[in-house]
Amino acid sequence: MEILKPAAAGTLESSDAQVTVEPGDGKIELSLSSSVMNQYGRQIRDTVLETLDRLGVTSAKVSVVDKGALDCTLKARVECAVFRSMDASDKNIPWGGAVR
Repeated sequence: MEILKPAAAGTLESSDAQVTVEPGDGKIELSLSSSVMNQYGRQIRDTVLETLDRLGVTSAKVSVVDKGALDCTLKARVECAVFRSMDASDKNIPWGGAVR
């Protein structure tokens, strides 16, 4: 999947995450900020990168502001932001189907 325009999903509320995606320069650039970075930073990074890989995103600038979100929330936020960037969120797409 190709990121066509900037898009975001999520909130800055506790137990959520805000994910923003923008077109990239041929690689994934990930910026991560988390209230639990010391404990779960590596797991958050891995979850975001794995979700992008499963969606077929190879070029994007991704920003994640995490406020203690669970992995399933992170996956959903990344998936939603990617689909929004493609104007695909109003079409019949398999929400959750590409992400395990």
